[in-house]
Amino acid sequence: MSDKTVSGAELVVETLNAHNVPHIFGIPGAKVDAVFDAVCDNGPEIIICHHEQNAAFMAAATGRLTGKAGICLATSGPGASNLVTGVATANSEGDPVVALTGAVPLSMYSHNTHQSMDTRSLFTPITKFSAEVMDSSSVSDVVHKAFRIAEQPTQGASFVSLPQDILTNRIPYQPVQQPNPILFGGAHPQAIRQAADRINAAKNPVLLLGMDASQPFVADAIRQLLKQTPIAVVNTFAAAGVISHDLYNCFLGRVGLFKNQPGDIALNSADLIITIGYSPIEYDPILWNKDANTPIIHIGYQQADLEISYNPVCEVVGDLAVSVTSIASELDKRESLESNKQIQLLRHNLQHIMQMGINKTSLNGVHPLRFVHDLRRFVSDDTTVCCDVGSIYIWMARYFHSFEPRRLLFSNGQQTLGVALPWAIAASLLHPKEKVISMSGDGGFLFSSMELATAVRHKCNIVHFVWTDHSYDMVKIQQLKKYGRESAVSFIGPDIVKYAESFGAHGLAINTADDIEPVMRKAMSLSGPVLVNVNVDYSDNSRLLDQLHPCQQD
Repeated sequence: MSDKTVSGAELVVETLNAHNVPHIFGIPGAKVDAVFDAVCDNGPEIIICHHEQNAAFMAAATGRLTGKAGICLATSGPGASNLVTGVATANSEGDPVVALTGAVPLSMYSHNTHQSMDTRSLFTPITKFSAEVMDSSSVSDVVHKAFRIAEQPTQGASFVSLPQDILTNRIPYQPVQQPNPILFGGAHPQAIRQAADRINAAKNPVLLLGMDASQPFVADAIRQLLKQTPIAVVNTFAAAGVISHDLYNCFLGRVGLFKNQPGDIALNSADLIITIGYSPIEYDPILWNKDANTPIIHIGYQQADLEISYNPVCEVVGDLAVSVTSIASELDKRESLESNKQIQLLRHNLQHIMQMGINKTSLNGVHPLRFVHDLRRFVSDDTTVCCDVGSIYIWMARYFHSFEPRRLLFSNGQQTLGVALPWAIAASLLHPKEKVISMSGDGGFLFSSMELATAVRHKCNIVHFVWTDHSYDMVKIQQLKKYGRESAVSFIGPDIVKYAESFGAHGLAINTADDIEPVMRKAMSLSGPVLVNVNVDYSDNSRLLDQLHPCQQD
């Protein structure tokens, strides 16, 4: 019998290795330093962050881009609670994450000691799985379970609390099990047949693609269906990139937030809406099916969350790619969408708005459409673009079209400020030879700007654009519409160029439309992090709220 022993912390690291974890994002502390120490001997690369929230954002981006759970690691008390926003965002947006934190020793649980907190209860409402390890011998079992639940579709977040003595206790050595892949089947044949019959009978069906549709293998199945059977397509923001160049004639744009896009008109006039991988958190059904008159087919990993405006006539529940492929095999041939005058008019209207950006000039800065148009010329389809929340998010989500899944990233479930730079860092670490683009408003940038130090330290090839207007503009335009005045939305920010240089990054500035091309060209040619201040002209932002037809507003 071997007398070899292992600590709980070493079991944590061995379990992470079993899952081929590339990076751990976190900040050390006394209650969890045993794990940081164990990683030194044989573990994933640790990426030290400057706020635990950003560590969770980076883990979420890793999960979204790889399909495997990203890892964030923090200490007890405020270290754990600082993860909450990032973990909640990941869980509601389908990003697999395993969050690990230290905790006070079990022997201190009855004491009111510093950094004591019931983190298991804290994380229970915002994760798929929340647990605390009570015995060192069960460390690997619990962490394995956290991975499996986080990665099981629809993907999301798991949380594991690791008390300090659980990590430092030594127990007889036990080998860590290697996880096996889990394969899921498609939906019941009767549901497949029912869905296909409904689609075949519809004269004006519309696909509404949601966040799970952007998984690459699901996107491939959707593309094959559309090549065989052309149907008009509308995306949520999180489904960016599912429609490829050769299927662009099916695409009527993205919908979300305010019901005033060509895609909204398509949904309003459809006689059947087929949702694929959609969650109501992405775009409330009451906004696109207010009167609950349009029949819906729900194709998802789980059954639908029923409400008055989302009560499907058919539910196809199972592996998305298998289900979509099975439905496609049952569909009749349809006429080309080129003969549908309404769809062509909606496509024309969308393209017309986008093309307006070519000649947009302003004495007061750069018009968003001009920036979006010119940026599109500088990035390829396989460039990862991370966009923060704010007015920048609306302009980009509506008018920056992408053609590969999970290459244009938005926070759509929680609409969380500050995600763009941490996401870009994670993307760059996964693909160090690629140039990564990220962008935020100046308000969102200041939520996570300290991670520029992380980007510099790891020589991340990031170009981050900051649209500067010294306000929380997305809030402001809604205030002005509701109340006729603004309140608590203006601020003074730093000189972005000097801020970049103070961290050792490159700092550039775009002041007018004429600056866009030369500055973008220079930014793309530089190595390491580049921060570009964009003097944005938001004078047209009120038009983001314009109504094309009556609807309910937030």
